Amino acid sequence: MTTIDVFNHNVPAEDDFGYSQAIKSGDLIHVSGQLSLDEAGDFRHADDFAAQLKQTYVNMDKVLDHYGVTRNQVVSQTLYVVNLLTYASAVAEGNRAYFGDHRPASTVLGVTELTFPGQVIEISLVVDTKLPA
Repeated sequence: MTTIDVFNHNVPAEDDFGYSQAIKSGDLIHVSGQLSLDEAGDFRHADDFAAQLKQTYVNMDKVLDHYGVTRNQVVSQTLYVVNLLTYASAVAEGNRAYFGDHRPASTVLGVTELTFPGQVIEISLVVDTKLPA
């Protein structure tokens, strides 16, 4: 029997939209799009790509920490970026800094808008717990 482990940041949006931040089923963890939410669940850093990316990585790390996994176990990511051509080099730089030598599969999509006014980045992940940490 497969056990399911759900993780939440305990922010209002999880109930408002009816989702979890992550769900572990078997060896895989599917992480919902992480973004620049603070501890209270408020969106921060409107239109500031660098600050949003930094907070998004902090929130991603909280999910990984909950499951006791590392960035090296991320097998794929999907990035949603408003004004992708403007931020493409910052996306690449942030990705290299976050993952170092680890190279997960990656899809980067340019989108016209995201959930919050001024939101410019959101990142979802798939993690394989069987990979070496």
